Amino acid sequence: MCSKEPPLAHVRLGTDGCWYRHSLVEHLQAVAQRSGHFASGFGGRDWAALAGQWHDLGKYRDRFQHYIRAASGLDRETAHIESRSGRTTHSTAGALLAEQRLGLIGRVVAYLIAGHHAGLHDWSEGLDARMASADAQEELAEALAAEPPAEILQAEFPQADLQGVPGGSMGFALWVRMLFSCLVDADFLDTEAFMAPEQVSSRAGWPGMELLAERFDAAMSELLAKAEPTPVNLLRREILQDWRNAALKPPGVFSLTVPTGGGKTLSSMAFALNHARQHGKRRIIHVIPYTSIIEQTADVFRGIFGDAVIEHHSAAESDPTQEGLRSRLACENWDAPIVVTTSVQFFESLFAARTSRCRKLHNLVDSVVVLDEVQLLPPGLLQPIVDALRLLTEQYGMTLVLSTATQPALGNRCYFDAARNFNGFDRMHEIIPDPDRLYAKLKRVEVRMPGDMQRATDWESLASELIEHDSVLVVVNSRRHARELHRLMPPDTLHLSALMCGAHRSRVITEIKQRLADDVPTRVVSTQLVEAGVDLDFPVVYRAFAGLDSIAR
Repeated sequence: MCSKEPPLAHVRLGTDGCWYRHSLVEHLQAVAQRSGHFASGFGGRDWAALAGQWHDLGKYRDRFQHYIRAASGLDRETAHIESRSGRTTHSTAGALLAEQRLGLIGRVVAYLIAGHHAGLHDWSEGLDARMASADAQEELAEALAAEPPAEILQAEFPQADLQGVPGGSMGFALWVRMLFSCLVDADFLDTEAFMAPEQVSSRAGWPGMELLAERFDAAMSELLAKAEPTPVNLLRREILQDWRNAALKPPGVFSLTVPTGGGKTLSSMAFALNHARQHGKRRIIHVIPYTSIIEQTADVFRGIFGDAVIEHHSAAESDPTQEGLRSRLACENWDAPIVVTTSVQFFESLFAARTSRCRKLHNLVDSVVVLDEVQLLPPGLLQPIVDALRLLTEQYGMTLVLSTATQPALGNRCYFDAARNFNGFDRMHEIIPDPDRLYAKLKRVEVRMPGDMQRATDWESLASELIEHDSVLVVVNSRRHARELHRLMPPDTLHLSALMCGAHRSRVITEIKQRLADDVPTRVVSTQLVEAGVDLDFPVVYRAFAGLDSIAR
């Protein structure tokens, strides 16, 4: 080495004007320890630890040490010693060493290391081209020439062979991504602990499931004590008890089939908390398809659990009242005990290649995941989604809850044409003992169909009919239709659509609820947005004809 100092992983200038140096050997060992710990929940400790120990091996090369000192400002005199691109790669040396020493086992470790900054490559072509390049060979040669200490090079190799992969050949891809998640999160956390030590305390101190369950029980006791003994409230108490009883069952796949108004939100949390407490689950993740629902759900949970709830979606990321430092950090890897997120965030974490998306994946292990409005899963992607969820429940200790008023058919289906077969869940436990009875008792709506199903009503006639009602909601099928009808309505008519930004939509929904509670005449024209779990109660609702998927909601 050109410098007598030990090789560095990171350098920062403190607020006190002093330079702080992060030893490379300490970084590698810390990442190995942390990554192995994350992977111990699914039997991958040795794999993840080796990847952590060698992930930054390329930083031992003289060229990188000159680069980090010059780029940081620690040593201005070495600024002229750089790679041709102005940066110096370092994530290939460990990958190449793993493949050379360990063969097929090393290929797995190499795949993790090579992608820990840029994201996962293609398993074959992308990685092969990189590993065979002259730059990769040179990086490894220079790193080994710097004589890394023996405790780094003489790592403990994985003892298990690839026959022990959770889920066998069908589970190989998810297992590799789980290991990658462990490595990436461990690397981020150890780097953050050095570069931004003031943030470490914001990641700690989350309440445990036992304390959260006590808070929930106290909140429910208070709510039930205030609730009048109406038929609906009595049914909600029954549903809540059914969830508590079901929570004692072994982990697996559960379905909750409850009509709108049955109290699914709080009942699902009752199940999740009791199940987590009974079976040692680490966190609860509530997945919702639309931000219009996620905002009200997160508000309900936050009113009970405080900042133990993180709300992870694009609208929350732009609202400083919803996302402070603690919440923002927890959104990076979902290490909070209660996560409320969108379907997009959840499924991109399962399938995307970017490190920022994959980072949180390992925190799905030993969790309870509630998929709300599960009937909205995209049909074209249903098979890979169910395949991944099945692996998570069978191999990674995840309990899955499919929650909706219109439960889709997600069991196995076989056809004469094998190409149409669907490999679904082998067994689902229905939490509600008699859903049909519940639907009958919660029936509070009288549906009236038009006399002539072939004749369309023009907007002018419909507007005249709507104006006769003091409070009415009309749901149409497109934003254009909503604009045309709203233009014909009185000036105080409110409008809802997915084109509105999250903050605006939330304000309008809040205004609608307040006006209805105060018995103020309220007319609303909305797109299908309002049908996806938005909690509104109108005496009269008009619905434009639509496809079966919309009617079934």
